[in-house]
Amino acid sequence: MGASYLPQLASVLVALIAGSAVIAVRLKASTKPTTMRKILIPPLGMSTGFAMFLYPPTHVPWLWALAAFVAGALFFAYPLIWTSKFEVRDGHIYLVRSKAFIFIIVALLAIRLLLHDVVEHVVSIPQTGALFFLLAFGMILPWRLVMARRYKATEAGMERGQGGAGSV
Repeated sequence: MGASYLPQLASVLVALIAGSAVIAVRLKASTKPTTMRKILIPPLGMSTGFAMFLYPPTHVPWLWALAAFVAGALFFAYPLIWTSKFEVRDGHIYLVRSKAFIFIIVALLAIRLLLHDVVEHVVSIPQTGALFFLLAFGMILPWRLVMARRYKATEAGMERGQGGAGSV
């Protein structure tokens, strides 16, 4: 394996580590009460990644950028939205652990790795990173916004006295 494969290998390793971290964080999150802050911090923190576009080699056509964001929102966010539910236990709101979540994250990771290989043959490595950042942001933003709306609904149900052991 020559040095020309190092960026691709690094990309795969980073994706695998990130995917594993997402699974670990999500599994741990189901053991502690959640808050609106815990729901909204990830997309806010991730939004700092838009600074990469200050570096000209990451620039992509606007239509490509929009397509990546919309693909993330339409195809990748929905499975995460589908598996993210809340329940009230002991007067606190918890994220419900879903058995499907791990399988969905692994499938999304595999799809991302396969797409990455294809896209990388068409655009430069920095542009590939930019497109996949937009895809990921397009996935996380709607997912977390729906979670925030569901959290508020669950919280409102608790305040009205309807928040027993049910889930939203």
